[in-house]
Amino acid sequence: MTDRLPSLVCAAPLRPLARQLAVARGSRVLNLGLCALMLSGLLLGGCAIGPDYHRPAVDTPAQFKEAEGWRQAQPADALARGAWWELYGDAQLNGLVEQLNRSNQTVAQYEAQYRQAQALVKSSRAAFFPTLDLSAGKTRASQGTGSSNAGLASQGSGIRNTYTTQLGVSWEADIWGKLRRGLEADKANAQASLADLASMRLSLQSQLVQNYLQLRVIDEQKRLLQATVQAYQRSLTMTQNQYKAGVSGKDAVAQAQTQLRSTQADLVDLAWQRAQFENAIAVLMGQPPADFTLAETQVIPTLPAIPVQMPGQLLERRPDIAAAERSVMAANANIGVAKTAYFPDLTLSMSGGYSSSTFSNLISLPNRFWSVGPQLAMTLFDGGQRSAEVDRTEAVYDQTVAQYRQAVLTGFQEVENYMVQLKVYEDEAQVRNQALESARESLRLTTNQYKAGLIAYLDVVTVQATALSNERSVLNLEQSRLVASVQLITALGGGWEAQTGLAVKD
Repeated sequence: MTDRLPSLVCAAPLRPLARQLAVARGSRVLNLGLCALMLSGLLLGGCAIGPDYHRPAVDTPAQFKEAEGWRQAQPADALARGAWWELYGDAQLNGLVEQLNRSNQTVAQYEAQYRQAQALVKSSRAAFFPTLDLSAGKTRASQGTGSSNAGLASQGSGIRNTYTTQLGVSWEADIWGKLRRGLEADKANAQASLADLASMRLSLQSQLVQNYLQLRVIDEQKRLLQATVQAYQRSLTMTQNQYKAGVSGKDAVAQAQTQLRSTQADLVDLAWQRAQFENAIAVLMGQPPADFTLAETQVIPTLPAIPVQMPGQLLERRPDIAAAERSVMAANANIGVAKTAYFPDLTLSMSGGYSSSTFSNLISLPNRFWSVGPQLAMTLFDGGQRSAEVDRTEAVYDQTVAQYRQAVLTGFQEVENYMVQLKVYEDEAQVRNQALESARESLRLTTNQYKAGLIAYLDVVTVQATALSNERSVLNLEQSRLVASVQLITALGGGWEAQTGLAVKD
């Protein structure tokens, strides 16, 4: 779209409109003027100042660097319809996320912001239509007898009542596209607000799922420590019996007691960690922590297979990137709004009604009045204010373009980071599982040797500590893998799609 002054062909319908209004008489004027007003609007609607929008170019790699060797998975039905958390196969988790979607207060704030943006779109759309006003009133006026108005001076009291009723129509012709560009900007802002809502909801869903998975791993660690405490209690009892029988020394009893109490302390420490995750989940669901309790379960959700799209698809998959891109669209439209300030505004208005000094015969032919006509208004000098506003909107556009490109780069970085993190965790899990098997076998052999009296209890304590450390390391690694999987799904946009996720209702 050119930035030069549009051709005068756009304004040609004003001449026949003026001729029609000049020859019209009586009540036909209102009908003729209204028809001419609407016809002019249709003919004047072809010009729009300012640049047309094009998505800013970004460098998009052919594939993610860490995608080589990645095991591709077909998107599950749950992921396709947006419920990505269902990939973990936990019915209780599904219910918690659904409650978050309904009751989270941060989501409610962003939803209210989106409804505000929707209202602005409706307001901008309404500006395309004529404004119809109806007024009725009574005035009571007086002038002194020395007034030059002979009509009033002739009245004894100098007081006059006037009754009026008036119907008016006013319409701003969008010759240069100011209203259209404004509507374009408001619609883009509404889409950005909707994407912000989706981005915040996805972020909160991710937090809840991560908290839930970590809580379930803590439950498994609790079961591990409880079983270990029981085993250490049996070892302490056995050692005490051996001490009483003179088979082992008092130092062995002290070592067994130290090991038992340390493990019991670790078990107590898990209680506040679990409480923190439980309280966080309650707040995410919009509930007071005191009213929420999450019972323990016996299993940890399994790690899902995650489908990875091509980098170019990430631009449509992530709501934060879509929001940044819609902000660019709005900034581009605002440039056109700013440039229309250089051109005159055309307002077409009509009004008519009745005015009389008495109410009884107000609605009568002699008391009627009407007016109709166009009005052109433009600023001739503003000291550079309009030029500065154009410069400001262009600078805002450049800023949003940079923010959009940075959002794309950040998205690529996050996906690469979480993909390599999951790969490393997978390799580490294989090694740690092997170490755990060796530690369990070593503990079994050492315990048998101790029972046979072949070794001292200190050797058993050392092997037991190593075995427990490996057990907890494997669980911690499983926790890290589950959290990283959630973060990767979030970085890929969850189950959100720009094609369906930006349907603004106006």
